[in-house]
Amino acid sequence: MANLTMAGTKDHPITIGPIAERVRVVWRGRTIGDTKRALELREANYPPVVYVPRADMDMSALKRTARVTTCPYKGEANYYSIADGEARDDNAVWTYETPKTEVAEIASHLAFYADKVEITRD
Repeated sequence: MANLTMAGTKDHPITIGPIAERVRVVWRGRTIGDTKRALELREANYPPVVYVPRADMDMSALKRTARVTTCPYKGEANYYSIADGEARDDNAVWTYETPKTEVAEIASHLAFYADKVEITRD
């Protein structure tokens, strides 16, 4: 990955880099995101997470929730549910709107629980 950002600690490393391929976010058969500007965040031993710019998402499919969590490495995360008519997946999306300086490039990006959406690269 070119232009790699390194953050975290020796025991909890975080790397962030651009994804070269086109990334699509599909929820229940509906494309809700399509971008060539996604980022991949790798953190410690967790699976990699794709972060998609808000500008490339169908924000009408997302509904803000009251859930807030805090990561000691990235900051405060806010959550969205994905909803369309009667179908709904609560707190399926998270975002760091004002992340810690070390991971500032994930601001204005959204991440998704892998069991709630399909993320494709091509």
